[in-house]
Amino acid sequence: MKGLKKQRRIQIILVAVVALAASTALIGYALRDGINFFRSPTQVVETPPAANETFRIGGLVEDGSLKVIEDDRIAFNVTDGNAVVAVTYKGILPDLFTEGEGMVGTGRYINGVFEASEILAKHDETYMPVEVIDALKEQGVYKAPNDT
Repeated sequence: MKGLKKQRRIQIILVAVVALAASTALIGYALRDGINFFRSPTQVVETPPAANETFRIGGLVEDGSLKVIEDDRIAFNVTDGNAVVAVTYKGILPDLFTEGEGMVGTGRYINGVFEASEILAKHDETYMPVEVIDALKEQGVYKAPNDT
């Protein structure tokens, strides 16, 4: 009788381990498209990602680079003070999106141009995404907002 109980416990533990491994694999598979890695313009220029890789890029919109091109696409450059990446976007830009301000875009880097599917801009005078601040600090060009 003791041998049967021990065997049953081992079977239950094995089933639980297999179920846990399977559920972890399914969760990872479901989230694979939702995980976007952040890169600064310098990182994109130094090691360009594959054309099928979706990632986030952040930095400052370069002054004088914002323009409307064919098919109602918007083109601008994003910089971290060290490197510049050309960006195109089709859609409506956020209200607070302006030149010289911080932005984060999600999309793909194809033929030397970041094709954004989503653009996020700061939401008030002092906010900038943490990833953008860290990238700008690395380059030594981050200017902290005035505490006025």
